[in-house]
Amino acid sequence: MTEAPELPLTMRRDRFDPVDELGRARDTEGVVRVVTPFGSPAYAVCRFEDAREVLADPVRFSSARARLFLPPDAEVTGEELAEIQAGNLIGYDPPEHTRLRRMLTPEFTRHRMRALEPRIVEIVDSALDDLERAGRPADLVANFALPVPSMVICELLGVPYSDRAEFQERSARLVDASSPLERRLAAQRESRAYMTRLVAEARAEPGEDILGMLVREHGDDLSEAELAGIASLLLIAGHETTSNMLGLGTLALLRHPDQLAMVRDNPARVEPAVEELLRWLSIVHALPVRATTTEVRIAGHTIPADSLVVVSVPAADRDPAFVEAADDLDVTRGAIGHLAFGHGAHHCLGAPLARMEMRIAFPALLRRFPRLALAEPYETVPFREFSAVYGLRSLQVTW
Repeated sequence: MTEAPELPLTMRRDRFDPVDELGRARDTEGVVRVVTPFGSPAYAVCRFEDAREVLADPVRFSSARARLFLPPDAEVTGEELAEIQAGNLIGYDPPEHTRLRRMLTPEFTRHRMRALEPRIVEIVDSALDDLERAGRPADLVANFALPVPSMVICELLGVPYSDRAEFQERSARLVDASSPLERRLAAQRESRAYMTRLVAEARAEPGEDILGMLVREHGDDLSEAELAGIASLLLIAGHETTSNMLGLGTLALLRHPDQLAMVRDNPARVEPAVEELLRWLSIVHALPVRATTTEVRIAGHTIPADSLVVVSVPAADRDPAFVEAADDLDVTRGAIGHLAFGHGAHHCLGAPLARMEMRIAFPALLRRFPRLALAEPYETVPFREFSAVYGLRSLQVTW
């Protein structure tokens, strides 16, 4: 039997918490040498203010240059690499990043999100009905945490919800650090082929969704590969992150029943609770890698030019220089400015949507099932240890 590879330091957790070694790296050195999930050496930045400095400076810390640092066993031609990376906003620097992001920004404004709210409420209520029909005990991940954001992003983007099992399986392969590189690349190719087909359909008959909008308003400015890349990124990010926050966040609240009661019973506590759960859980282990364009100094360390740099989000968001008692979950805190959605030019475009989904879903779940409880020992709950987006594989609950 093939042994699972060793987890990179930036991905190691002790249930909800980053491992002690990562905390010590933050509190002592600030910057530590690590290996990325693709096997490349990198520098991990662990302190909050240093992390913000890296993320806010695309000149010294380039996303585009980082794309060139391929693992030695990556069997990808230059032409295919360009095709795979086209339209993927997280791999661009300004001004190209700005050009692509500007096309999408109107779809994710607060005004647009408010218009979507009634439909998201309907989707959440429908998922709760399905969860109740599943009977006790039920898997909260499969019956609630995953269907809600999947349905939302499918409707917003213009992807058939009937294809959800297919794209969920592909995205799971893409973020699985234990999977061989070739398997992840195959998932990337399959995702591109799927989106290319949807782009062709949108070209022929553009709908009122984001893909239709891009075709109508920017079809002459975007290549087929760019359209497919943008749509692929939105689809994967739109359900992977929020679904894991809903599952893991519910477990966190179940482990803190006094704070669960505040979220369930006091509407004024919901928004601060969402922010605190985002900070405390920090489900994205490390933000997309950057490459230094020149020699830089961070936390007293000299990092040479052409080095890979990653930001450890759990370590930075648990930095006591950012918030007091940072290792404690406190839903009354609601610290603004955490790095769960990144920072700077690459701050998550879909953050307003994710916040709205959580703001609606958490209290709705807890009010529908006021006696919600674990239906399995906490020690046996399966966490997604090798996933680039942390979360739960399943969560058996009763009510």
